[in-house]
Amino acid sequence: MSDTTTRGIRIVVKPQFVPEQSQPDRGHFFFAYHISIHNDGEVSAQLLSRHWVITDGEGRTEEVRGAGVVGQQPMLKPGEHFEYTSACPLTTPVGTMHGSFHMVPAAGEPFEAAIAPFRLAVPRILN
Repeated sequence: MSDTTTRGIRIVVKPQFVPEQSQPDRGHFFFAYHISIHNDGEVSAQLLSRHWVITDGEGRTEEVRGAGVVGQQPMLKPGEHFEYTSACPLTTPVGTMHGSFHMVPAAGEPFEAAIAPFRLAVPRILN
C-alpha cells in the first residue's frame, strides 16, 4: 500500500495480484491497483496527466506517461475524491511502481502530486 499527500492531494494505492489473469509458468504476472485521490486541501484541482515508473524484480524499468487516468481528467473540489482501478503486467513475480499526477489547481501553480512506491508481489513470494 502507498499513501502520500502533496499540497492537499492525498493519493492512496492498494495493489493486488490477479492470479486468474496470470500465467506464472510463462513469466506473466498480472497485478491490479486501486487508486483513491482525495482533495484534502482548500483549492479545487484538476488531474491532467500521469507518470508511472514501473520496475520489475530484475531491475528493468519502464516509464509510462499519458493524459488523465482511465480516460478522464477529474476536477476535485475540496473534500471530493476520485477512485479508479488499473492494472500492470510484469514478467517477474515482484516489482514496484511509483510516480505522480500532474495537478492544476484553480489558484496557484501546477504541481506534481507524488505517488509513493508500492510493491507488486505474488502473495507469499517474499516469505
